[in-house]
Amino acid sequence: MKVDGVVALITGGASGLGAATARRLASKGARVLIADVQDEAADSVAGEISGAALHVDVTSGADVTAAVEAAAEMGDLRVVVNCAGIGPPARTLNRDGSPVDLSFFEKVVAINLIGTFNVIRLAAAAIAQTAPLADGQRGAIVNTASVAAYDGQIGQAAYSASKGGIVGMTLPIARDLAVVGIRVNTIAPGIMDTPLLAGLPEPARESLATQVLFPSRLGRPDEYAHLAYHLIENDYMNGETIRMDGGIRMQPK
Repeated sequence: MKVDGVVALITGGASGLGAATARRLASKGARVLIADVQDEAADSVAGEISGAALHVDVTSGADVTAAVEAAAEMGDLRVVVNCAGIGPPARTLNRDGSPVDLSFFEKVVAINLIGTFNVIRLAAAAIAQTAPLADGQRGAIVNTASVAAYDGQIGQAAYSASKGGIVGMTLPIARDLAVVGIRVNTIAPGIMDTPLLAGLPEPARESLATQVLFPSRLGRPDEYAHLAYHLIENDYMNGETIRMDGGIRMQPK
């Protein structure tokens, strides 16, 4: 499915992986709507790519519905890329032996996992109303998991659970949506050079890079965007989760 002329909704498109994907798809002719809570950054990226931006909390049905409707007004909504997410660490037991607040776990899962499903369910309903293309295809959805879904480190119980949930629901959702011609795939990135890691000291960033098998560096957002673009345009990719991690297998810490 070619992206030229179609509308793409990208959550978390104001920075990092989402922004890189917005730029990639726009450069290939897509009309992009960025859905993010970072208003100023979202407006900046949208202006750069002649797209649009909307304040969207992915856990809100009303916000996501508004984003889907706005995207559909721009043309045929056929592409969704879910990049919105958070990754704060917290151990199951604090250093003093007290249990982590349950609200912490609930927030991470709500944004990363439930938010992703919220976007999928509402966007899929709109995509299903578009005219079918070759092979009856109507659209493609790309989700963002993480290698933490498989190799979660100390302090990543909530993050790993949320990303593992995305991996786990990829195939059943692809099966659900096959009847309306929507493909669903997921990327599980490794250690990426995004704002999530920008605050780390350089020695810490270098230490993380040395854990990568090859090439021994952090992944670049444009590499994620390249893979997302491929998954959208390759009509035979469906129901799959792909690790994009330089061969890393995360250690406990």
